[in-house]
Amino acid sequence: MTAFVDFNQVWLAYNEELLAANQFAVEDITLKVGQGEFIAIVGPSGCGKSTFMKLATGLRMPSKGSIRIGGEAVTGPLKISGMAFQAPSLLPWRTTVNNVLLPLEIVEPYRSNYKAKRAEYEARARDLLKSVGLAGYEDKFPWELSGGMQQRASICRALIHEPKLLLLDEPFGALDAFTREELWCALRDLHAAKGFNVILVTHDLRESVFLADTVYCMSKSPGRFVVKRDIDLPRPRDLEVTYTPEFTGIVHELRGHIGANRQAVGQPVNAAAPATALAQ
Repeated sequence: MTAFVDFNQVWLAYNEELLAANQFAVEDITLKVGQGEFIAIVGPSGCGKSTFMKLATGLRMPSKGSIRIGGEAVTGPLKISGMAFQAPSLLPWRTTVNNVLLPLEIVEPYRSNYKAKRAEYEARARDLLKSVGLAGYEDKFPWELSGGMQQRASICRALIHEPKLLLLDEPFGALDAFTREELWCALRDLHAAKGFNVILVTHDLRESVFLADTVYCMSKSPGRFVVKRDIDLPRPRDLEVTYTPEFTGIVHELRGHIGANRQAVGQPVNAAAPATALAQ
């Protein structure tokens, strides 16, 4: 089966001088992600997680290797992706629904049809907001929403143009624990309903295990994948699973890998089964 996301021996140095000196931000990244798969990437600060996201969105081109997404070579910014970050970055002068509609005003082919199909697009945005618990808040301004509500709207904005790939860079990191868990469930339900691919970068190991099909651990800079951990907990998952021995055992296992990598820079870890160590 053809991988939807396919990184083949990807290396990135941020400029020609660093490349000449063989100083890379990420090195030897090989990754194949199936259609509809949800993966999470974890690792110590500065390990290259955000650099990986720039490569996955086409905002940076690799110094070595190749990237294919959706069967096409990545040669520039992807139109089939949506992104959400730790800060919602909603425009304060636009209502919630108008913030969600923003990509359709910019991205083709929606942009060309925006005026003619405005009512259809707005109905889609309102349905999406309703699906994440924001019914009744569509016409509120960002300053009238809580932080969790703003992040829900931000995720809706990333999904309004129906991307095939959703990239999330620490999207829940600034939220309190209860709100964060609510948003885990909202994202779980959206992924189950829509079937898009997700790449989640997070420092929260519980979050990665709850949401992902597969978790990848990165080493310290230069970043490389050193552990692949398939999460074999059955779906759909509810929050009760986070209190089970099986769940906490996986979290502790991943924490051990990351702790080892903080000591051994860039060295692959001998992962305990069922994790897979990636000696590249």
